[in-house]
Amino acid sequence: MDIIAALEPWAPHLLLLSLSFTAFLVLCLPIRYAPPKDRKVRVVVLVLGDIGRSPRMQYHALSIARKGGLVDLVGYNDTLPRPELLANPSIQIQALKAPPKILDTSTPLKFVLFAPFKAAYQLFSLLYMLLYTIPPSTEFLLLQNPPAIPTLVVAKIVSLLRGQKVVVDWHNFGYSILQMKLKQHPIVWVTKLYEIIFGRGAYANFTVTHSMNHHLRESWGIKTRIHTLYDRPPVHFQPFTASSRASFLHSHPTTAPFADKILSGRTKLLLSSTSWTPDEDFSLFLSALLEYDRRASAENFLRPNSAPDVLAVITGKGPLREAYLSRLADLEFQAVAIKSVWLEAEDYPKMIACADLGVSLHTSSSGMDLPMKVVDLFGVGVPVAAVRFACVGELVKEGENGVTFETVDDLAGTLVRLFDPRNTKELETLKAGAMRETLERWDDNWDKIAAPVFGL
Repeated sequence: MDIIAALEPWAPHLLLLSLSFTAFLVLCLPIRYAPPKDRKVRVVVLVLGDIGRSPRMQYHALSIARKGGLVDLVGYNDTLPRPELLANPSIQIQALKAPPKILDTSTPLKFVLFAPFKAAYQLFSLLYMLLYTIPPSTEFLLLQNPPAIPTLVVAKIVSLLRGQKVVVDWHNFGYSILQMKLKQHPIVWVTKLYEIIFGRGAYANFTVTHSMNHHLRESWGIKTRIHTLYDRPPVHFQPFTASSRASFLHSHPTTAPFADKILSGRTKLLLSSTSWTPDEDFSLFLSALLEYDRRASAENFLRPNSAPDVLAVITGKGPLREAYLSRLADLEFQAVAIKSVWLEAEDYPKMIACADLGVSLHTSSSGMDLPMKVVDLFGVGVPVAAVRFACVGELVKEGENGVTFETVDDLAGTLVRLFDPRNTKELETLKAGAMRETLERWDDNWDKIAAPVFGL
């Protein structure tokens, strides 16, 4: 009673403070979804990564805009996206501020120490962007997974507070990528549990393979709609004519010194696009090139000009690039030349269209995603030699549009066999199969599978 009596004179002030704080919280609540007057569908496309290095999410944005929708593309603006995306008035890039460099998580120790702080920074950045910057007329939130942390929980919060429909585009599983770094650390299993819990309840889901679709239904118990949306090449990936190929080979500084030999068949152009990450074993490719060099050099010693040279062009950026390039500098080749180059968006489809064969080193941390770089190569009609793993057969058809391999000897033997000038039939068959793949395009596939999800 003494306490109540003491507080009684302050009661009006405390009531006013309580009401003021409540009003402040109410005012801070984001505005819920309100249908736009022009009835145009508005979608947030979220990629917690570099927009310019996220082609599938760029293609989603372009497809939504092409069908008459409006897009806010949220992500890090480190690399220039495709020119047609930048020029599209229906697409607005909402750039996120990158976490401070001190929150680097590139090593296992740094991950354990700084990952919680990095996730918290990203959590608040995303919440501010999605709750207060994005217009309330936004009906859908399309997000890429992985990364799962913190995007899945952010999507759940945004859905509850703003009433937006969440669509998850499953590229892979975040926990399986983390497992490559931390092995059997308890954090991996906590992350998997988080991903299973917050991965449920989305309005709809896309997966990149039927294997992943089945896994989400049967193993994770996801009951909402799941659509397999295969990666397909967009229209700017087109096969080259002979004259276009010759023109590009002579004009690009990487290939110009080798252009005449490539065009005559005395040098084969081998291309591999890599993200220089642990799930792509570049050492396997390098060892296979060393073995090919040994075999081709021996063959040419006995029968001059009987085995072609190889120019291997490796494109892409990633954490392991510098380590492998320093290793390359110590090696000597006679019949092989290796060039590492970063290609701008305009030159990338042209370079791969010039290749005689593409090589995919992607092994999949989960065994349930597919290498998009193979899709790019098929888009320009180039056959592929790909690492064999669980679901790669959903994309690479053995002996039809490509071949698969497991070991260094497998790949080296494949190169020797396919590049043998005395037996060109197998490579010609694979080339014909890859050309048939050019008939299936992203726009047609997206219109059939994804457009109805957004009511477009």
